[in-house]
Amino acid sequence: MSEPRKLLKGATGDWEVVVGLEVHAQVSSVSKLFSGASTTYGAGPNENVSLVDAAMPGMLPVINEFCVEQAVRTGLGLNAEINKWSRFDRKNYFYPDLPQGYQISQYKDPIVGEGEIEVELDDGSTVMIGIERLHLEQDAGKSIHDLAPDASYVDLNRSGVALMEIVSKPDMRSAEEGAAYFSKLRTILRYLGTCDGNMDQGSMRADVNVSVRRPGEALGTRTETKNVNSIRFVRQVIDYEARRQIEVLEEGGTIDQETRLFDVKTGETRTMRSKEDAHDYRYFPDPDLLPLELPDDLIERVRASLPELPDQKKHRFMDDLGLSAYDASVLAMDKDKADYFEAVAEGHDGKLAANWVTTELFGVLNKQGLTIKESPVSAAQLGKLVGLIEDKTISGKIAKQVFEHMLTDDQGKDPADIVEARGLKQVTDTGAIESAVDEVIAANPDQVERVKEKPKALGWFVGQVMKATGGKANPQAVNEILRAKLGVE
Repeated sequence: MSEPRKLLKGATGDWEVVVGLEVHAQVSSVSKLFSGASTTYGAGPNENVSLVDAAMPGMLPVINEFCVEQAVRTGLGLNAEINKWSRFDRKNYFYPDLPQGYQISQYKDPIVGEGEIEVELDDGSTVMIGIERLHLEQDAGKSIHDLAPDASYVDLNRSGVALMEIVSKPDMRSAEEGAAYFSKLRTILRYLGTCDGNMDQGSMRADVNVSVRRPGEALGTRTETKNVNSIRFVRQVIDYEARRQIEVLEEGGTIDQETRLFDVKTGETRTMRSKEDAHDYRYFPDPDLLPLELPDDLIERVRASLPELPDQKKHRFMDDLGLSAYDASVLAMDKDKADYFEAVAEGHDGKLAANWVTTELFGVLNKQGLTIKESPVSAAQLGKLVGLIEDKTISGKIAKQVFEHMLTDDQGKDPADIVEARGLKQVTDTGAIESAVDEVIAANPDQVERVKEKPKALGWFVGQVMKATGGKANPQAVNEILRAKLGVE
């Protein structure tokens, strides 16, 4: 047995945390899994409800072929096995927002089998996390309890919306790994276009399974914390549950297999109900739906349409554009950021473009709380600014001034026009630079003697020349002329 990757210290020794995630991802589709009703977010209560969704007598489900293709597409993106034969089952339980009294899901025969994804951690190391399965199922509606003191309301807009439940293997060993896996899975789904990943709208949420054990022992009893809808909350749930379970066990108690809820205000989990087993749901094949049989040409057609995925993009950024592993990862792990960067870098030096995007632009966006899609500077504009640095029209220092103008009073303008209008063009005329150098040397004989003893003092002269030329002199030319005149190697 291999050594545990991560251990937590308890009062009585080391403990290993074991984490698995069941992620519910809403399929990006125009209509629901078994009806033609709209999936548009934000509609008024019960506006997107068909007779099928409301479980009216005699209404039969009809499978949405596009949702099936989206599940196949996701499976291929997760390096998973596509099962050519799968079937739908009825999962029976009562809840007010489940009109049929059962959920149509897939139990023993899911559409997607085992796969795996590579997850990068904060220190740059990677771990492989196994995928147990992906199955299709319909979502339930929503109960609303705060509109009246003596009644609950039911909104069935989500009833019947297609979900992919992506079940990981219990391969994660820390809160960091669980959060990184959830984040990477979201990135992959957004690249594939199979789920928008908008967690604030309920499009993606995780049931977090946590158990603890002594290193080398069998798996402990797990708890399941339901409907965790942010990467930060996934991390908090794992941290809290692991510490809570260790404390219970070290005090001689036992862990109950139960479903828990996360309180975002306190950062704690609390008991919701005892955990059901599969037999509690009385699964049986849905008699109204034939098994799904996928032809080879459908799978191959979907495979041929797959985009470049984040890991592939990251390695291309490193191999073709010379980016560091860190910069490549930061840019590739968000599709919108990757698209923006590629537009900036087209025809330019990749490292220089990456530096401007990750340092200057991201710094501004973070400070202002904006997404890359809300950037006040377009990719085309930033690409032109990078080009002005490359062709030595402006220096990097002047470029930062131009960038400030692009963010404020010159928003939307071409960087070249800003440079021209504000007289910021770099001085590359060696005669003019040499004249400025001579003036600075003549005015500072004491510093001339000092630089001969201490060559690093040359930087003082560079600063003075740049000041004398309004920061417009080409820094490389200034350095070369100063070294020649002062005899500094």
